Amino acid sequence: MELLAGLLAVLRRQPRDRERARVMEERALEVYDIIRNIRDPEKPNTLEDLEVVSETCVSVQELDDECFLVIIRFTPTVPHCSLATLIGLCLRIKLQRCLSFKHKLEIYISEGTHSTEEDINKQINDKERVSAAMENPSLREIVEQCVTEPD
Repeated sequence: MELLAGLLAVLRRQPRDRERARVMEERALEVYDIIRNIRDPEKPNTLEDLEVVSETCVSVQELDDECFLVIIRFTPTVPHCSLATLIGLCLRIKLQRCLSFKHKLEIYISEGTHSTEEDINKQINDKERVSAAMENPSLREIVEQCVTEPD
């Protein structure tokens, strides 16, 4: 009888689990659609064009019924990219402005793709550093140029 009760519980959970997986996938696609058109600070290309971001670099996890954890792992074009921190800042600002759901955001450089990835990961996930960076008028202007959608 306990075996039957356990089996029934699993079967009832499956539709909910599939629904949760579908929601996470939809959220991840929403995130990707927001970040794919961010422009590279040096080139006229988007981050998607340069393969800095892709659909697979975004994951979403449910924290509770109303909040989601969004994790982005981007790949700089070269291991010594001097603008990796700026790219991370652009990702953060664009998502803070555009995401339609409550979220916690973590942005990382893909492991092994940058010579100073650990330091950059700390910078782009530190609220005080991000806030200070956006107070710099020159930096804010560059970020705005990168995150503004083309007409």
